[in-house]
Amino acid sequence: MPSNVRLLILITTLPGRGREQIEAYERLAPTVRAEEGCIRYDMHQVSGDPDRFALVEEWSSREALAAHDVTPHMIEADAASPAFRAGPAEVIELDAAPLA
Repeated sequence: MPSNVRLLILITTLPGRGREQIEAYERLAPTVRAEEGCIRYDMHQVSGDPDRFALVEEWSSREALAAHDVTPHMIEADAASPAFRAGPAEVIELDAAPLA
């Protein structure tokens, strides 16, 4: 039985470029949320730091996540992000169930 895939993605932008990350996310989020298998796609700004973000994703299966990764809109977003990001995002996969 497939289980959901939960990701926490940590993003840091170049100093003063956080607004560009927000704008890119605002354009991308509706398209990603409409993808088959997308359960959650929510970005949060780190409190007190306008250049750091946490993106929380949940997908119905590994296959749905793999399909997401090769969509034209994600390929385009990945190509554009180095213009304002300080480096690659850190992707953390979370265990399926919370500890308590």
